[in-house]
Amino acid sequence: QVQLVESGGGWVQAGGSLTLSCTASPSIFNGNTMAWYRQGSGKQRELVARIFAFGHTIYEDSVRGRFTISKDDTKKTVSLQMNFLQPEDSGIYYCNKLPARDYDVWGQGTQVSVSS
Repeated sequence: QVQLVESGGGWVQAGGSLTLSCTASPSIFNGNTMAWYRQGSGKQRELVARIFAFGHTIYEDSVRGRFTISKDDTKKTVSLQMNFLQPEDSGIYYCNKLPARDYDVWGQGTQVSVSS
């Protein structure tokens, strides 16, 4: 079964931390670059961080130095450690391969809410 399951979201105050986790089916995870995306209220989904199959990572400017993406190839999981969270980090966070189109399989996402 092709699926993605995200978890770990919640509500935090500005400056706080959260760790998101995603479990992907092998057909999505194996050999692919994996990424975390987020969609703020009224905004389009945007890429946040990516991790290549060999482990190299790239972050968008808005999260570099605060977020850390990692993965476990055995468990087919991708994590996102988020520190020093700000209100603009609020949104629904999704993981998926990169690239992923709207018509690809997506999980339900996990909500992150940061209050000032």
